[in-house]
Amino acid sequence: MTDAFTDLNSPTKLAGKHVLVLNWRDIKHSQAGGAEQYMHEISKRWVQNGVQVTWFTGRDSGQSMEEVIDGIRILRGGGPLSIYGQSAVRLLRTSGQFDAVVDCQNGIPFFSPLFLPRSIPIIQLVHHVHQEQFRTRFSPPLAAVGRFLENTGAKTVYGQRAIVAVSPSTRLELRKLGFSGAIHVVPNGTIDIPRVVAPRTPEPTIAVVSRLVPHKRLDLLLGQFAVAARSVPNLRLDIVGDGPERARLQQLAMDLGLDHAVTFHGYQSNEVRDELLSRAWLTASTSASEGWGCSVIEAAAWGVPCLALRVPGIRDSVVDGRTGWLVDTPKEFGAAMIEAITAMSEPDAALETSAECREWAGSFTWDRSTRLLTGVLLEEGKVRREGGDGRARHSDLSTMVRFEVPPGANLATILRPTDEVALTDDGHISVLMKGRDEFEAFAVVKKIGVPAAELRPAGPGTLLAGPGSPFTPADAFDAQ
Repeated sequence: MTDAFTDLNSPTKLAGKHVLVLNWRDIKHSQAGGAEQYMHEISKRWVQNGVQVTWFTGRDSGQSMEEVIDGIRILRGGGPLSIYGQSAVRLLRTSGQFDAVVDCQNGIPFFSPLFLPRSIPIIQLVHHVHQEQFRTRFSPPLAAVGRFLENTGAKTVYGQRAIVAVSPSTRLELRKLGFSGAIHVVPNGTIDIPRVVAPRTPEPTIAVVSRLVPHKRLDLLLGQFAVAARSVPNLRLDIVGDGPERARLQQLAMDLGLDHAVTFHGYQSNEVRDELLSRAWLTASTSASEGWGCSVIEAAAWGVPCLALRVPGIRDSVVDGRTGWLVDTPKEFGAAMIEAITAMSEPDAALETSAECREWAGSFTWDRSTRLLTGVLLEEGKVRREGGDGRARHSDLSTMVRFEVPPGANLATILRPTDEVALTDDGHISVLMKGRDEFEAFAVVKKIGVPAAELRPAGPGTLLAGPGSPFTPADAFDAQ
């Protein structure tokens, strides 16, 4: 009975299909980051379940034009901008070859619906909205073009095709731009939760893993660290990562008199990175905006809480007061850092916070992300076959439903591939019904003769962690 509905979005349902991924970089690109890891981890699992996966992607210096990585066929060509034209030509040449397309938008869409038959399911994957980054990183004319392509251009070309956002924050930013079709939240996975965590350093230490680029605003972090260092003896900061900002940040640390307290480790192997993280008291984020806090969740997997600004993406990744602390303004960051270090100096509180962090991180696995993205593809395929308005099928409201399944009931006939199901120890099931309010969810369970069910709106925490997570009942987080 359970297999009939717990496998609604199993990746085996795509077995034998050919899925195309459009992404401007692949996992071996010198500038690959979280967006590339996200799609690679999911593609790898699709391949393991019998799906043929091909990527069209840009070509970095020294990369071959074609390569197979973890069973994924990578076809490379073009640079940061010319990749879009080359991909358009490839799409026109192979228009009937693919069963589904994941079109990854990194500021500039691939506009794949222009070059493929309408019958092919295409989902647009958005990690974060770049409107403000266009304004700060490009000249006014180029910034205007970028904003148009990401906004009006994308809405016109993709129409009501489904969008996948990696966090509720990203979905909200897309709604502000006027995207009105179905927007599904499929969060990132993370590293496996380590069974053993090394003892933390005797000195209060903050470890930050980040690309050293302007929008991460590590200069702001250094300035606020200087404030905290005046009050916290032997405070240390480890910065792991590299990028064009490194020399400027190192000079700033010296100018602030922090060269004895701040260590720039540069790019490090996973082993060295994890060793530094696992021994830290705290991690931190002063980023202006993110789609999702990958480094925040990776630190949480090691039991390390995060102090962060309350900005899109990051505010989804930190459970305020449980797995870290959110700060409203940059000016408050230094004082909040002192408070966080003081809180973590209490052994019992530190152990409790560390356990909460690891439990939260355990909600995010690549297997779950794969199932959720598979469900979106299956749902979009159904829309393509049956027709209709995508807006009529989904809203942003979701409902958690808990009930006992009547004998002989077949939930597979009424649940959507995008729904999530978890079995409870007392023989009940919890279903996260996505795109349905409480009235619609009640109508669903009534169809199968459920005499009584518990229903409640699903907030951001439930949507991110899923029905099987210990964080799902966290009403305070749901109201965030």
